[in-house]
Amino acid sequence: MAISLQKGQKVDLTKTNPGLARIIIGLGWDTNKYDGGSDFDLDAAAFLLAENGKVPSQDDFVFYGNQKHASGAVEHTGDNLTGAGEGDDEQIKVDLSKVPPAVLKISFTVTIHEAERRKQNFGQISNAFIRIVDEGKGAELIRYDLGEDFSIETAVVIAELYRNGAEWKFNAIGSGFQGGLRALCENFGVSVE
Repeated sequence: MAISLQKGQKVDLTKTNPGLARIIIGLGWDTNKYDGGSDFDLDAAAFLLAENGKVPSQDDFVFYGNQKHASGAVEHTGDNLTGAGEGDDEQIKVDLSKVPPAVLKISFTVTIHEAERRKQNFGQISNAFIRIVDEGKGAELIRYDLGEDFSIETAVVIAELYRNGAEWKFNAIGSGFQGGLRALCENFGVSVE
């Protein structure tokens, strides 16, 4: 049975699941009734971070434009342009055994594509969640439902995986940002053109 977390909770991932290496990070959301005329295009991304909380290189940002990390540790499975349908809207696969030693944390984020132009924000999103699935067994291990009512934010750091000695832990964050993807990239040390 999956562990359901609240904002700020941390839980052991590999210690309670010995031998776990290949996981799927599933992210999903629904849109509230909205009369703006544009679909919501939410984008999941992963930032592979060093001890200083920044990406060691620009290639350590995995998203729809850079779908696979050079190490093979993190892979974005593709961009869902509308979020229609049930279940995960986007997925990021992680092989914990391949994460480079310099990467101490992987932050998972969701942003709204062209949020300012489309006048959209996370206040218009509901039922957002992140879940961790054991890829081999297909079993959901951890789930975090973002129950927070965001209002003007256009980007959210949903959760992170982080090293704790030889083990990996999961932290439910749920922290909103204004400024969309640009703000997140600047926060994590990714150069934005």
